Amino acid sequence: MTSITSLGGGHGLFATLRADRQVADHVTAVVTVADDGGSSGRLRRELGQIPPGDLRMALAALSADTEKGDLWEKTLQHRFGGTGALAGHAIGNLIIAGLTSVMGNEVDALDEIGRLLQIQGRVVPMSPIPLEIEAEVVGLEQDARVVRQVRGQVAVATTPGQVRRIRLIPEAPPASEEAIEAILNADLVTLGPGSWFTSVLPHLQVPGLRDALQETNATTVVVLNLVAEPGETAGFSSERHIHMLTQHAPNLKLNYVLVDDNTPLADTEREYLQRAADSLDAQVVFADVQEVDDYGALTGRHSPEKLATALRQFL
Repeated sequence: MTSITSLGGGHGLFATLRADRQVADHVTAVVTVADDGGSSGRLRRELGQIPPGDLRMALAALSADTEKGDLWEKTLQHRFGGTGALAGHAIGNLIIAGLTSVMGNEVDALDEIGRLLQIQGRVVPMSPIPLEIEAEVVGLEQDARVVRQVRGQVAVATTPGQVRRIRLIPEAPPASEEAIEAILNADLVTLGPGSWFTSVLPHLQVPGLRDALQETNATTVVVLNLVAEPGETAGFSSERHIHMLTQHAPNLKLNYVLVDDNTPLADTEREYLQRAADSLDAQVVFADVQEVDDYGALTGRHSPEKLATALRQFL
């Protein structure tokens, strides 16, 4: 049985999981738990639970490719409209929150929903407690050298300044035992793509996950973003994305860095990219992983089918 464990959050993790399930018999999503906006933020503040939004998206990504699975995926992702108390809430968020309250444990609740969706795998939080992200940001003052602290996932993701570094609150939080086990027992572990500072790097700030990445016998792959994101990584090159990994986890060692072959890079830029990857003891691999529209134009999104093809070579 082939097993893949993917670390991330949000839309980036969604695309990876769609690819994973085409390749592996068992897929585990290890999901960030620092969201503080929208429906997730409201439930987090009102119930004190870990935010369910990214967990919901991972469940939806892994739902069975059947008529029933499609129905449950649409149901989980559906948001209430109107202006009342339920406005903006995703049904899946409420199901996760309600089942957690009944069962007393988020992982048990997620496993139960996974059985309902007939997923071949699991969705687990990276930590059993809700976390906050705090970032060092420059460019918010007249003097561009002044560093300000910006706290909260939404605030970090939307800051008009440039993020230099992040940390989690509380620092060195516990890792979910299920997440550690999934990393250690996988054949392949992926990190990224996704919002670099709010979905990818937070995993490296959890000591248990970082240690598991070093101890696992699995092949480890970083999937780089296709484009820099406004706010978080505006102006970042592929090389700088890798430097951020080594800055946040200096002793991190991985096997491969997967880069979209459609990314326009000169030969010298490819050399710099491999040099950055050398700090991870990793090899850069180029592959066509970008989705195209009906007219053949690149969309700036990962294609699950192409990404699945690329991941097969690492197994």
